Amino acid sequence: MNKRKLNAQQTELRRVMLETDQHEKAISLFLHQHAMLHSAKMAKNGIWSYEDEIMDDMDDAQMRRIPKNGEHSVLWCLWHIARIEDVTMNLLIANTEQIFEEGNWLAKTDSSISHTANAMSVDEIAELSARLNIAALREYRIAVGQRTREIVKTLEPSTLKKKVDPAQITRVAEKSLVHKDAPGIIEYWRKRNIAGLLE
Repeated sequence: MNKRKLNAQQTELRRVMLETDQHEKAISLFLHQHAMLHSAKMAKNGIWSYEDEIMDDMDDAQMRRIPKNGEHSVLWCLWHIARIEDVTMNLLIANTEQIFEEGNWLAKTDSSISHTANAMSVDEIAELSARLNIAALREYRIAVGQRTREIVKTLEPSTLKKKVDPAQITRVAEKSLVHKDAPGIIEYWRKRNIAGLLE
């Protein structure tokens, strides 16, 4: 799988997402791309995995390191995408509790934060990267991905066109799940409909 092919699939997903008569195709495309971006252990459907391709041959030090002139470690990226998916799918779309809280993942991952990690300083990112339990973080992301698939399979065509409930966005803000210096994320969510969050 190369980047050009993935981009083409993403363009096709955007095209069909809000077309009511192609709802099943849109959900199928989403689930396929979602599986590729997670570990193969998540969907267990034999689809090739970007996460496994990147991480399976890396040692702990490589995952924790912030490259020279870089801003993030691989572990920071994994934390960020897992937390964003958990918050958007469970709090903003399904109005359920986060996997993070249900599974006591703060303690399991040995994290010093519960937010999505936007707007952290390089020193803060380095500190988080040094302490995270790698195996637990990957297991957390698997659990998040599995819940996402359950949610997406229940979505109706009309739901995809709905705006995100402002009350749910307020709930996210009140829980301090977005860093205080990253208000743009909250504003982004306010402008999106459910389909936009899935894209």
